[in-house]
Amino acid sequence: MADTLKRRLGLGLLTAYGVGVMVGAGIYVLVGTVVGHAGIWAPLAFVLAGLVALFSALSYAEFATRLPEAAGQAAYIERGFSSRGLGILAGLAIALTGVISAAAVLRGGVGYLMAFVDLPEAWLIAGIGLALTVVALVGVLESLALIAILTVVEVSGLLAVVAAGFLAPAGPDWTGLGDLPEPPLAGIAAAISLSVFAFIGFEDLTNMAEEAREPERVLPKAILLALAVTAALYILVSLAAVRVAPHADLRQSEQPVALIWERATGGSAAFLSAIAVAAALNGVLAQIVMASRVLFGLGRKTQALAALAQSHHRFGTPVRATLLVGAAVLGAALALPVETLAEATAIILLAVFVLVNAALIRLHRREPEAIFRVAAWVPWAGLFTALSALGAALFAVLSGETA
Repeated sequence: MADTLKRRLGLGLLTAYGVGVMVGAGIYVLVGTVVGHAGIWAPLAFVLAGLVALFSALSYAEFATRLPEAAGQAAYIERGFSSRGLGILAGLAIALTGVISAAAVLRGGVGYLMAFVDLPEAWLIAGIGLALTVVALVGVLESLALIAILTVVEVSGLLAVVAAGFLAPAGPDWTGLGDLPEPPLAGIAAAISLSVFAFIGFEDLTNMAEEAREPERVLPKAILLALAVTAALYILVSLAAVRVAPHADLRQSEQPVALIWERATGGSAAFLSAIAVAAALNGVLAQIVMASRVLFGLGRKTQALAALAQSHHRFGTPVRATLLVGAAVLGAALALPVETLAEATAIILLAVFVLVNAALIRLHRREPEAIFRVAAWVPWAGLFTALSALGAALFAVLSGETA
């Protein structure tokens, strides 16, 4: 065992990783639920969630150049607040979001897979979870290469859905609108919370810093490129969804993207269900890779987790942390429904966004020089939007606007 990771990743694989984990984590699984909450306003929810992500992504991009290490968020908060304890707590929270996000996507992917495979849901969850854990153990280059391939497949499927949705005749929920209805505040709040979950992934890139070549140069580019591609896809898919498919049907569907295709074309969506399975595999694998790197980094910061700060002598991966994360993902996926997992992930992640932006505000005052420095107002905007989205998420839970 060793305590270092291998630097094998460039801009292309890192960007594909970011797109893959965001797309795999959200749109194939949650677009129907978002439309169910917000109706015709679903695209607005994705736009607002994208703004929340954008400002925080810029803060993460600066931090990635200042502290290019695994367990990035923990290091950022520790440096900004001069508190190792707070940094470790934030790192554990990020690892937890990786686990429950992977569990949510695993359950959602199995929902698509059951259209092809006549096996009990629990068996499929266990089998896929174990297989992806093994891939994550074998190597980061192998893992991210598979993620890149799956990303191309899933983005192609989404672009096909967008084209079909805009070329088909509009559905009754679109044509019968007349004037835009008054926005349902509780529903939009819930939709924003879930949409933030769909953007999970850009922050995961910072945890790959110790395996990136020239992290100070490539990580900011990869973060912003991945976010831009994903935001454009989400807005277009949600517009196609509200235009052609009945909103009530979307909320009830376990295969919402397939439903959009069927309503738009009248043809079979079996190929899209297969692509959605690939997207889910992508999201699960990416989150396992991320969470294990966070635990690896935390293991070097506290004796309580020191056993996790070991990498395999041949594969160069954090083997103990990966096994722990894989087991936790399986447990959560078998125990909890998708929307509960997504809501919990979003709330924890938004709280970490608040802390990271506040940490950068403090660091700007103490250490103004950086290789890549965002404008002083950016972390303030990130702090405000993250707090607003966190308030919306909590409001949605308290108001009962959940599944």
